[in-house]
Parts: sequence; structure tokens; C-alpha cells
Amino acid sequence: MKRRRRRWQASWRDTTLLLREFRTPLLLFLVTMVGGGMLYRKIAALVGDPVNDLSEAIYLVLTLSFLQPSGDFPTSPFLEAFYFIMPLIGIGILAQGLADFGIMLFNRRTRSKEWEMAIASTFHNHTILVGLGHLGFRVAHHLNSLGKKIAVIELDPKDDLIDAVRELGIPVIHDDASRQSALEKAGIYKASTITLCMQSDSLNLQIAVKARNLNPDINVVVRIFDDEFARSIQEQFGFIALSATSMSAPAFAAAAAGMEITHPITVEGEPLSLARARLPKTSKLKGKNVAYIEEIYDVSVVLLRRGEEADMHPAGKRILQEKDTIAILGNPDKISLLVHDNH
Repeated sequence: MKRRRRRWQASWRDTTLLLREFRTPLLLFLVTMVGGGMLYRKIAALVGDPVNDLSEAIYLVLTLSFLQPSGDFPTSPFLEAFYFIMPLIGIGILAQGLADFGIMLFNRRTRSKEWEMAIASTFHNHTILVGLGHLGFRVAHHLNSLGKKIAVIELDPKDDLIDAVRELGIPVIHDDASRQSALEKAGIYKASTITLCMQSDSLNLQIAVKARNLNPDINVVVRIFDDEFARSIQEQFGFIALSATSMSAPAFAAAAAGMEITHPITVEGEPLSLARARLPKTSKLKGKNVAYIEEIYDVSVVLLRRGEEADMHPAGKRILQEKDTIAILGNPDKISLLVHDNH
């Protein structure tokens, strides 16, 4: 239902952009009708066959343009010329514009770039994902499963990945994310998070800084290959910098969805992360007790904070409430499922 409403919004936005694109032929047609009406009225007055006012003259010229004259055929050769010339001029201008408009409106595949931008323009409080490689695709898939709205920016996407992402209803903008215009097309000013999954640390960092400059409140999750460099970036810029060598796609998705999450450690071959989440008003976890959370999601609740109270290892019977903060330990995939229900 949400996707259908979003596509209706995108269609309206796209139609508005098309009307703006074809404002020149529409304006030219309007000028031709008004100018033709003024000229017809002046000639009619000179040849002794005046019309009542300018609006009547414009209406007459308009009907002539559609081969539907509203009055008797004139006797003056100067006015007769209008009956033959105006249909050619009026229909010629309008028909060309309407034909182009119709083709582009109903065949959006020829304008995939504009259509993707139209969909992205309907988003608010969404996630911008930069880089549609294999990690980027997995992050997009997990974010989509968490119910997050996503706009992807990729300069050179692979056909199989772009088709799979579009099947999920995610717009993909073909552009260089280091350019401000590309970030604006993806809705940087209204986005809540930008997640950078490209192969280049320097490029990821460059785009992260530009995004933060454009939207100071945006949450930045950036892929950094070197663990030590990732920690430095997190300390210096306040970005969530994750090492791609030690983080899974679900963990990236959880971080992009607003959950603080640590690098996983491996215990007996099982990756474990510590994550922190706050229960919003819409959380499905409200009203559930700690034992239920641990059993359903296969995680351990190691901290429950309510106001000034911090309960380490809370009892299983404690009920979670709105605005509670919990710390959980578990597999990043399990944490991802909890994030979904928490939102």
C-alpha cells in the first residue's frame, strides 16, 4: 500500500516535471492565441466587421485553431486568411508539444533517470545508499526488509544488481555521488541517513563530509577497510565508520537504521556484536518482557536504561516501555530482525 502511494506521488511529481519541461510550447501556444486575437480584432475593426471585445476575438482564434469556428465566414479576404492559417499554426504548435509530452509520460522507460529522481523526491526521512556493489546490494536488501525507504546512487551499476534492486521498488540514480547535484537528486536535505559502501576509503570519506555539510543532522555510516582508520574517523568526525573486513551487511543495515552497533567479535566461530537501541513510539517491542525478547530474537539483553535508572542484566519479567534504551548482544543477523520490529 505504501509502495503504491509512493508511486502515485512519484507519478504526480514526474508529471509536474514534464509540464515544466514543456512550458515553452504551451507558452508559445498561449502567446499565439492572444496575439492572434488582438490582430484579428484590429483587422476586423479596419475592414468594418468589428468584434465586441478582445476576449471574443481570442475565443474566435482559439476555435479556429481546432477547426471549430464559432461565427459566420467573413467576407474580408484579410479575415478569411485567419480561417486557413490559424489551424495550421495552432495545431502545429500544440500537437507537437502534446505528442512529445504523451510519449514521455506513458513511456517512462525512455526517461528512467527522471523517473528514478521523481520517486526519490517523494521520500522523507529516508536512507541514501551510495555504491551498489555486492555489499551495497546486501545492505539495500536488509534495509528494505527493515521497512526503510532507500534511494541508491551508483555511477556504473551492474545490470543484474540494478534490476534486482528496482524489483524491490528502490530508485537507482545513475550519477557520481561526489557531486552535490547527485546528492540533491537523492533527497539529501530530507534524508535521515547516508550509507557509503564504495570500494574507495577516500571517496567514501569525501562524500560523507559533503553530505554532512549539506545536511548537518544526517547520520553517516561509512565503509572503511582499515580498522584503525575506521576508529579514527569515528572519533574525529562522529561518523559511524565500519570496517568492511569485519562487518556484515546486516550490521551495516542496522547502523543505517539508527542503531549503534559495535564491530563483531568471533566466539566459537559465531560473530557477536553489541548494539544499543531506543524504543520509539511505534516499536513492536513495547509491552514485551526481556525474556520474550531474548527468546524470540535469540539475543541477550545486557542493559535496560529507563530515565536515570540503568539495570545491568535485567530480569526476564521486566516489561519494555517507550523511550527505554536497551543494549543487546547477539549475531548481527538476529540484531537486524530486532531493529526491524523496533521501527
